[in-house]
Order: sequence, then structure tokens, then C-alpha cells
Amino acid sequence: MLPRIADSLSFLYMETVRIVQDDTGVCAQVDSPRGVERVYLPTASLSCVLLGPGTSITQPALATFARHGTTLVCVGAGGVRSYAGILPAQLTTDWLEHQARAWADEDERLRVAVRMYEHRFGSASVPAGTSLAQLRGLEGQRMKALYRLLATKHGIARFRRNYDPVAWDDQDPVNLALSAANAALYGVVHAAICALGCSPALGFIHAGTQTSFVYDIADLYKAKVTIPLAFSLAGSIHPEREARVGLREEFRLIKLMPAIVSDIQKVIAPAAAAQSPTAQTADIVHLWDPDLGSLPAGVNYGDEAVGGADIPW
Repeated sequence: MLPRIADSLSFLYMETVRIVQDDTGVCAQVDSPRGVERVYLPTASLSCVLLGPGTSITQPALATFARHGTTLVCVGAGGVRSYAGILPAQLTTDWLEHQARAWADEDERLRVAVRMYEHRFGSASVPAGTSLAQLRGLEGQRMKALYRLLATKHGIARFRRNYDPVAWDDQDPVNLALSAANAALYGVVHAAICALGCSPALGFIHAGTQTSFVYDIADLYKAKVTIPLAFSLAGSIHPEREARVGLREEFRLIKLMPAIVSDIQKVIAPAAAAQSPTAQTADIVHLWDPDLGSLPAGVNYGDEAVGGADIPW
């Protein structure tokens, strides 16, 4: 049996270590004045391992993680970038299927989008029947109010959100810090999406890019995480670097990952998220039937209803 996501140790971040497989298990090796020190890793209890700068891993160790259903993601320092991910073959497609079904159905896609906006609004209730256009308007008003509040708090006379890659160095410190902080947030959200087995491309509010769903989920946290940090750096000489350092301190973003996973589940399929999690088995392959649902794989169905058809063999 593979452990449930709820039972796992969630996300483990490592940097400047060598991860190897020995006769005992998978361990992280670190050189020290006392020689090579080893820390053995509970591979079967980890949902996702984040491999930071200076990390190397051997093929046998990688294979062990894959057998235990652990996702590995290559990230920047402190998890503020996501470069690539390795998904184990045993990773269930349950949440990917929930995501794909909701995305493909326009009515359900709208409901997911509404839940995402409701999450952003917090305790403020959304009137029934509010259109997506109205929700976008409410969100725009909320962000303008937040910008005004933080600008007043930090003594900024006037602020306008501006992202211009062409004239990057001409932007003010808050915009530079916010762009850098958001990029860091995207990396951590991307890693969480991969660990859950969802597609970063199937967005519900955003569309047209391989990271549409990343933008959807990251927007749930900007008002609480990246925007306040960016405004606090209004007087910084190096706002981009300080924004990344600020997010790396105490692994602020990585500690957000369990909440990200839970929120993804709640917005995509709240009924499934509310159910008691069951253990995943290694044998998760099944056959799909439009009427019967999931059927066992590895079974010969030759004796089942073929009608009176004349079989040519």
C-alpha cells in the first residue's frame, strides 16, 4: 500500500546534498569536518521532494522514490523557482481526472472559477447568480483598495501596478519586488500541482498557456503573501533580490504547500476533498466504461455481452 497524501510528511526541501541509495535505504550525504554525514530519508512517507541548488541524486535513489510514488521537483533556492518535475508512474490520476472533467464542462468550469474568486474574497459572500464578469470587477476593486491601503501604510503617494519586461529597470521598487515575488510564488505552486498529479495547463480563469492553472492557484495567495512583502520594500535599493530572500527566509513559501494542495482539491472537487482519504494501492490502473464507471484491469471480458454478433475468429 502507498501512503495517503494526508498521512505523508508532505514536502521535503534539500540543497547542497548528494542523495544516494545504499544497502539500508536512500540517504542525503553532506560533507563536514567530521567526514561524510548521512541522513536517511523516509521515501515511502514523502509526497514531494524539492531538489534545490547544489543537489545531486543517483539513478538508484531516483528509482526508489519513483517506486514509492514520490514526486521530485527541481527548484531554485528556497523553492522560489520550479524548473522541472519527475512524476512517478504510481501517482494516481484521481485529481487530474477531477480537474479535466471540471475544465471540459463549461458549467462546472464556471463553478470552479466562482469558488476561486470566493476563496480570494475570504469571508465576503458572493451573491448567487453573480456573473464571471461581475466577479472580475469585484476582484479589480478589491485589488485597487488593497494597493491604496498598502501605499498609504508605506508612505507611497501614488502606485500603479505595472509589469513591463521591455523596460524592466525603469519600474519602481514595489513593481520590481512584486514581479520577483510572484515568480517565486508561481514556482512553489507549480511544484504543488505536480505533486498532486494535476495539469498546470488546464486553467479555469486563465487560459492559453502551459501554466494557466499555476496562475489560477497563485492568485489565491498574492494578497496575503507577495503583495504586502513587495510594498514593504518600497525603499529598497535591490527590491528583486530582497523579495526573493524574504520569501526564502524560514521557507515561507514551502510551508504554504500543504494549504496549496488542500485548496486545489477544494476548488476543483469540494465533495471529493471532503471525503475521508483512502490509501492508494500500487495497482491503480483500471478500465473506463461510460455506464459502469471503473472496471478492473487485467481481466478477460471475452464472455461478456457480445449480443449475437458473428465473431470472425
